[in-house]
Amino acid sequence: MKIKKSTLRTGLLIAGPLAVLVVGGAFYLTGGRVVETDNAYVKADKVALVPEVKGRIVAIDVKENQAVVPGEELFRIDDAQYRIALAKAEAQLSEARDTIAGLKASYRQKVGELALAKANGALAVKDFNRKSQLIKTHTVSASALDTAQNELSVTQQRVHVAEQELAQIVAKLQGNPEIAVEAHALYREAEAARDQARLDLDHTHVRAPFAGIVSQVPKLGTWVDADSAVAALVSNSKIWIDANFKETDLTHVRPGQPVTIAVDTYPDHTWTGTVDSISQASGAEFSVIPAQNTTGNWVKVVQRIPVRIAIKDDAAAPPLRAGMSTIVEIDTGYTRPLMRVVSGWFGGPSSHRAYAAEPVPAK
Repeated sequence: MKIKKSTLRTGLLIAGPLAVLVVGGAFYLTGGRVVETDNAYVKADKVALVPEVKGRIVAIDVKENQAVVPGEELFRIDDAQYRIALAKAEAQLSEARDTIAGLKASYRQKVGELALAKANGALAVKDFNRKSQLIKTHTVSASALDTAQNELSVTQQRVHVAEQELAQIVAKLQGNPEIAVEAHALYREAEAARDQARLDLDHTHVRAPFAGIVSQVPKLGTWVDADSAVAALVSNSKIWIDANFKETDLTHVRPGQPVTIAVDTYPDHTWTGTVDSISQASGAEFSVIPAQNTTGNWVKVVQRIPVRIAIKDDAAAPPLRAGMSTIVEIDTGYTRPLMRVVSGWFGGPSSHRAYAAEPVPAK
């Protein structure tokens, strides 16, 4: 039976919009559950290798992009001046020990001198008193009494001087003549200088702080200054993804939700992971000069919120490198209210399964 053109045209005019409406409605009802962004990049722990001493590099034990383990030596700085400094510090430590021992010996000597001065003083007092009595009977001359009085004054002054010298030595011994050598401030200062010299010598050996790949290896003979970066180390084990989602996409995103990850470098492989955490601030808040929208020409801009994605271990996966571009999809488990109503009409589940999420604080 031949269909009239007018009837066919009418059917198409009705079926076309109806099909668009059905497809659009299906997309709306099933949408909103998965959020996606391609503003996401592989991240890893990375540090700039900064020597703590200056000097010329005399040995390099690694090559560019070599894998290293924690504590592995990367390069060495000329240590001649640091060996000399250590020898000097050790000599000063020995000198400090001898100085303290000398102070203790001086203390014992001054104690003896003070006792002798006091004994001489006591004898001088007796001699002066005796001659003072004899002068009354003219048994001794006045000059002899003057001599005895002068001797008494001298001995008393010697006692006073000995006491002052003894107090000075005790002060140098920090008030404790029996102080242990290792507890004296002079020794501790010299010991600290020795330890610092030893540490500086050890710092001429630059080692890897963690396992990773070393890059930007310096050339042999390069002069390096303390606190200036000379190489870089990127971890090859602790890898994650920082995905920058629009703030409007994070309504239903919670830590623990499953994530599907596609890496531009490896289009034939897919990674899985979970939402590890959501940043407390947008990326703009970390700018050196954050935007201050206080003027009348303000234009609203959708902000990006960093979301950290933990990648599940996959032994068969290709190696990931810091900085790689990725596409991240988060399954929030969210179902639109109308979809739940439709599912109820047809006897289906009232909602999709929910994933672990952070509790929403009560208002």
